Amino acid sequence: MSAHPAPATPQSLIRPEVLALSAYHVADASGMVKLDAMENPYPLPEGLAAELGALLGAAPINRYPAADAQALKDAIRRALDVPAGCDILLGNGSDEIIQLLAMAVARPGAVLASIDPTFVMFRMIATFTGMRYASCPLRADFSLDLDAVLRMLEAERPALVFLPTPNNPTGNPFARADIERIAAATPGLLVVDEAYYAFGDSSFLDLPARLPNVLVMRTFSKLGMAGLRLGFLVGAPAWLAELDKLRLPYNVNVLTQVAATRLLDSYDALAAQAATLRADRSKLADALRAIPGTEVFPSDANFLLFRIPRAAALFDGLAARGVLVKNVSRAHPLLADCLRVTVGTPAENVRFVAALREAVADLG
Repeated sequence: MSAHPAPATPQSLIRPEVLALSAYHVADASGMVKLDAMENPYPLPEGLAAELGALLGAAPINRYPAADAQALKDAIRRALDVPAGCDILLGNGSDEIIQLLAMAVARPGAVLASIDPTFVMFRMIATFTGMRYASCPLRADFSLDLDAVLRMLEAERPALVFLPTPNNPTGNPFARADIERIAAATPGLLVVDEAYYAFGDSSFLDLPARLPNVLVMRTFSKLGMAGLRLGFLVGAPAWLAELDKLRLPYNVNVLTQVAATRLLDSYDALAAQAATLRADRSKLADALRAIPGTEVFPSDANFLLFRIPRAAALFDGLAARGVLVKNVSRAHPLLADCLRVTVGTPAENVRFVAALREAVADLG
């Protein structure tokens, strides 16, 4: 009689590269001033919130949502002037879209490429899907080293390239001419990630209609809909039709479809909040620069990256005072002694700066 095989364990079944990963960490923000996740701090206008509540109460949650979410796509097209001839693919946040793109091109040996430092999910999803990850470091001031990027593209021949503008966690945008040069040199797909489009002056939504290997990805999370988890991809119908085959059925739930469709019909109200945050970003940057030894980097996003001596200790000091920011000081050598703070309400920004000053004083 044969012996029973040893029971499976995570270590015996799960791929080594997955075992080596750390899960995406979300800090507990209970009772804190939460300035670590690039959320819009403002609630919906009262009248709009009441109307939305009634709509959601009447939503048919006993039924599956519209599989193609066409009403929501039409609302996006109206609100954001999506170019004629381009289609829209919806995702459960931009994270799902990144994963769909990687799954679609993950042939054996395929490379996913980006810049460094940047959004951590590009590297993580490359690992999830078995792709090799390649990156090109930014310059010390976080600007794009175009020649180095072009050399990487030539050497690595990536199937998929992500270029966020503005970049996270640095906040700076990249020039249109550089992006077009990268598109011309990319052997595969170039995805321009515009998660923070509402807080800057540039838009690349026109590129997919002109450049056949370019897609543009956006999310509404930073605009005030983080809880809805809605991202979208704009591109040529031929690309999106293939990607849509990998999208799980009903990936955008009925409450998100109803809420986002209504909110996009009041897009001006959300855009006004974004304009307020842009103005407050400048005030917050000035307040940070007034703290001796602090370097604040330019930002076209709804956050600021700043370098300050003993950043890790100051992060702990802020947390002890009830203020949560993001400690990125160990994420990459270029980010040494850097913290990232989301632009909050005026009261939250004042509390953050006061807590930072206290923490600096305590360290001597």
